[in-house]
Amino acid sequence: MTRNPSPTSRRIDLDPAEALRLLGSVSLGRIVFTRQALPTVHPVNHALDRGDIVLRTHEGAALTSHAEETADTGVVVAYEADAIDPDTHLGWSVVVTGYARLVTDPAEIDRIGELLEPWSATEGMDQAVRIRPELIAGVRLTESGRTATTR
Repeated sequence: MTRNPSPTSRRIDLDPAEALRLLGSVSLGRIVFTRQALPTVHPVNHALDRGDIVLRTHEGAALTSHAEETADTGVVVAYEADAIDPDTHLGWSVVVTGYARLVTDPAEIDRIGELLEPWSATEGMDQAVRIRPELIAGVRLTESGRTATTR
């Protein structure tokens, strides 16, 4: 394997507002939570709602069950979404860490259902989870400036 000695991209840290704006510009991401004391990652679709990340799930799903057990405090999760070009490796990535809580108000569940169409054809997607961001980290990968050389 040959390494390119000069990187073709540079990393720019994003402020939280820009990171959330970018996260809201895509509909798919990955939720990370603990299941049986081990990290678990699930691809899901999401929407931003009043600064929170919302997603739909079904009763009996691992995240739903875990969030239900910790209804008062919520369960710590990470949520990641990105848009990175597979050829150039340019784009952005956002990771949000926060508390996920099961939404229990039927009117709120219906409202979230209007915001968010499930991406997979799974029956019974009648539960909703709200993630309140506590930590927001984002990076943009852009072309690095090329230094002109004179001969």
